[in-house]
Amino acid sequence: MNIGIIGAMDEELELLLKKIELEKTEDKAGMIFNFGKINNKNVVIVRCGIGKVNASICTQILADDFKVDCVINVGVAGGIGKNVYPGDIVIANNLVEHDMDTTAFGDKHGQVPRMDTFDFKCDKALVEKAKEACKNFKDYNVFVGRIVSGDQFIADVDKIRWLEKEFGAMACEMEGGSIAHTAYLNKIPFVVIRSISDNANNGASMDYEKFKPIAIKSSTVILENMINLI
Repeated sequence: MNIGIIGAMDEELELLLKKIELEKTEDKAGMIFNFGKINNKNVVIVRCGIGKVNASICTQILADDFKVDCVINVGVAGGIGKNVYPGDIVIANNLVEHDMDTTAFGDKHGQVPRMDTFDFKCDKALVEKAKEACKNFKDYNVFVGRIVSGDQFIADVDKIRWLEKEFGAMACEMEGGSIAHTAYLNKIPFVVIRSISDNANNGASMDYEKFKPIAIKSSTVILENMINLI
């Protein structure tokens, strides 16, 4: 079993990388793939960079070169659901690329033309393992729902409310949807997990320097627990 782990920020992976029994590193497409073992489980840990193209390339390399059996993606997201606050965790059960727009041809917002699915569904077993990995979080809430992705940093409140109305989204970010898209095409089970940094929909925000250690701790705990559960 090879577990692919994609992080959105260097900081989120630094503690996990200290725990790996590193066997090799490979530089591909400007990304460093760290292959080794954590608790006797084979893992490949990599930071993909910002945006959907980087994330998709990274996922395809994990599929082709490292033959991963599943993909776990962690990172930061903006909250959309009104009851989601900074520090909370959102586990995706499905993802949609909100910036895909072929409505001129009669498609729904987010529908990738000529694909056999509207949303990219996370593996149910991995979602359950993610929930179990988060069960000891006491100070923050854990939600399961839709995450939307696009090559846009969303700061406009009206756009955030539109994402909630149009997609029923709980969070938005810039990589998860394309990781899900690529994993779906390769028939690789995946799950996307996000730490919430802010929510313009309910006026909640947190200073990044205050949020960073929370995100690092959350990501490391979740990933370690999931590795042990898989």
